[in-house]
Formats: sequence, C-alpha cells, structure tokens
Amino acid sequence: MKFSIRLFPEITIKSRPVRKRLIQRLQSNLQNMLRRIDEQIRVKGQWDKLDVECEQADAETVSQVIDLLSRTPGIHSFIEVTEYPLGDFHDIYEKAFSIYAEALKGKTFKVRVKRSGKHEFKSVDVERYVGGGLNQHSEAAGVDVHNPDLYVDLEIRNDKLYVVTNIYKGLGGFPLGTQEATVSLISGGFDSIVASYMSMRRGCKTHFLFFNLGGQAHEIGVKQVALYLWQKFGSSARVKFISIPFDEVVGEILQSVHHSHMGVILKRMMMRAGEKVADRLKVDALVTGESIAQVSSQTLPNLAVIDAATEKLVVRPLITMDKQDIIDITREIGAYDFAKNIPEYCGVISDRPTTCAKKERVLEEESDFDFDVLERALERRQVISIDEIVEDVNVHATVEALTKVEDNQVVVDIRAPHEQEKKPLNIPGCEIMLVPFFSLAGAVEGFSEEKEYLLYCEKGVMSQMHAQQLRERGFSNVKVYRPGAAES
Repeated sequence: MKFSIRLFPEITIKSRPVRKRLIQRLQSNLQNMLRRIDEQIRVKGQWDKLDVECEQADAETVSQVIDLLSRTPGIHSFIEVTEYPLGDFHDIYEKAFSIYAEALKGKTFKVRVKRSGKHEFKSVDVERYVGGGLNQHSEAAGVDVHNPDLYVDLEIRNDKLYVVTNIYKGLGGFPLGTQEATVSLISGGFDSIVASYMSMRRGCKTHFLFFNLGGQAHEIGVKQVALYLWQKFGSSARVKFISIPFDEVVGEILQSVHHSHMGVILKRMMMRAGEKVADRLKVDALVTGESIAQVSSQTLPNLAVIDAATEKLVVRPLITMDKQDIIDITREIGAYDFAKNIPEYCGVISDRPTTCAKKERVLEEESDFDFDVLERALERRQVISIDEIVEDVNVHATVEALTKVEDNQVVVDIRAPHEQEKKPLNIPGCEIMLVPFFSLAGAVEGFSEEKEYLLYCEKGVMSQMHAQQLRERGFSNVKVYRPGAAES
C-alpha cells in the first residue's frame, strides 16, 4: 500500500531552496508521527510530492495513516495507489480493470493518465487504450469526458505504474515548524480555538497561554481543548501550555479602573503578560481570536490601544470573520463540543463600555493600577509541556448546584461590586453575603463550619469554578446556588 501526497499549492510556487526546505520539513514531520503508528512506515521525498509506503500494513494501520495524513498541515490532497512494474498497454488495462471493474458498474467514466519520465508513447495514447478496453469489457454506462461519474486515475513514473484507488482531501497550509513560532491566547471559546488552529495550519509552532480567571475547573477544560488541538494538528512539535492566575489582576482592575475602560485595560494586561511569556519562549508574535466589532473591546480604535501595550506582533486570524463561520470551523475540526461546554466567563462586565478608547485616557486609568499585582501573577504562572496534560485532563469534578436555599445555608454573592449594585440579589428570609470573587480567598477563612455556603454569580460559571477550587482546599461546606438550574 502506498500513498502519494500532493503539496499545498503555495508550497509549489516557492523558490527552489524554500520549496526544498518546506518539503523536507513535511517529510520529517510525517516520519516522526507515522513512526508512532508503525515503525515500518517510510516517507520518501520527491521534488513535487512525497510518497508514504505502508508495506504489509493491516486495515487498522492503513485507517490510522489516512486519518493522520488528512489532518497534517502542508498536504493539499493524497491518493491511495497500488504500484506495479510498467508493462505494455494491455497490461496497464488489465491492472486498471482488476481494480475498477466493480466500481464502474452502471457509471460513466473517464481515464486520466499522468506521466513523468521518457517513454515512446503519450499519456493520451494510454487513456484511449485503457478507456476503450474498460468501455468494452466492463459493465460501465459509457465514457463521458466532460462530466463522468467516476475517474479512472493512473500514474506512470519512469518504469512504474500506479493505479489510484482512492483520493483524499488534505488540510492544506504549510508544514508545521516552517514558519516562526507563536503564543496563542486561548480561553477555550470558539474564537480562540479557531485562531489557534489557523496558526498551526499556517505552519506555526503554537504555544498555548491561558489566563485563569476562575479556578481549576476552567483550567481543566481549556487544557482539554489545547491538548486536542495539539494532538490533532500539531503533534509533530512539542509546545508549552502556560497558565497564569489572573483573578487578582481582574480584582485590581475592578477596584482601580473606571467601568467603561475595564475590558480594554484587561486586554492590555493580558498583552503585557503575553509579551513576558513570549520573551521567555523566544517568540515574536501573539495570536488572539478577536474579530472586528464582535464585542465592545474589539473595535478598531480599541484594538489599536490594546496593541500599544506590547511590542510583539499581534496576529488575529479571525479579524474579519463572522461568528457563525467561526463556529462552523469548530464543527469541521471536531472542537465544537469543547467550545460549547466551556461557558463564558461572567467576571469583568463593563457598564456602557467605551468603543473608542483614547491612549491618553487609558494611561490615566492605568496610573492607579498596582502593577505589582501583574508581576505576582506572572511569578505564579505554571508552564508544562503540552503532552504532560494527559495525566490531568480526565479529572472531572463538579460541585452540587442547588436551586433552593434551606435553613443553615448562606448565599455568597461573588459578583463584582458594580454587578451587585446594578442587580441586587433578593431572597426573602435568606442570609446573603456580598463577597466579590477577588476577595473570596480571604473571606472563606471566616466561614463557619456549622453552615453551608452557596456561591452565586449571574451565569453560574464563576461560582462553580470557585466552589471547586475551595473544595479542593478543604472547604467541604461550599456548594453552588443556581436558581435557574431547574429550568435549564
């Protein structure tokens, strides 16, 4: 069994040295990944293509090879071929008949021959002979050179005949590692997932940077999707997963920044942190999933102000894409369920956010920000190799969510102060504590062991994350309050 790989068209128009380098990297990537399937598989290089040889491979191995080739950056398409010594025209016809006769029943067809090397005949001569023989001796509906039901594809290279049995679509893009590395800011949502995928597809070794705004539960979900993306599209290169605890940074923004500029300044803090991480990895570009006007912080004036916080190149693959198109891509790459099950974070929500931030005003707002908080967050970052995630991605624990409050239970509203003021939580006859999430870590020390504490936030996400985190610290009397859970 052999597979012949067609290169991504943009590779074929490169200069000879560049093209050679790209093909060599694709060959190396494939050999490294295919070796994990079967040590006997070989990848052989050609000027315009690569051949993958799977001698004596069983059906399961062949299936794995097809799957891998279909999701490897740099491959436009690949064909499954059977190789024979080149004989005369009648021998070529017999080889084609043995493979295609059954598929031709009741269908129109056209024979296509690609030929390389020196021969005393032309490709069209083979097409006519083989086509005439198949039309006469098979149960085909006839020849149709304009719109056939089936193509009979043959390749002749020097003294070899290759009969094509299947054609598969590839991923396209450039071989991983042929472009400079990037750091992708991944939240686990649709946008950051697709942006990370597109960075890898374009040939960039892509590290993952996660800003943890709520706890271990969220981090586990993002690790899962990062690992999935790496295993599916980028496993030929080892990359890092970096997690930075950002809840204190958010807390400092909520206390020192005007509500209209919170979103923009949060993004600027992420850019500053991303720049530090990229410096350590010797990377010059940050990747984000932002798209023009999707949310208030993603207007062009706001993006310009956000970019001014870093000297790194900020790459936005989705910048002009529609949300539905982004969601469709997550379906195509098999990541839709990941994104769907990582709810939106309900922490920093600006009241009447600015859509046209001015640098002078932003700098003024940041003048009251304690940058030591950002430095502490960076010091507490966790860096692991992406393949080390495997051990903890299967950890799954959810805290019980209650829809009613019983005696001896206290509801703890962990929303930001401006959210608490704008939409006060009213539960008659129930004790309510107002403890913004960024103050929760200290407040729990005063919790009574004789009571149960139910964490509450608008969407139920932050409360679940923090409850999980607190239970891991030993606070077994912490649960979640979700009044709408019964209806949802």
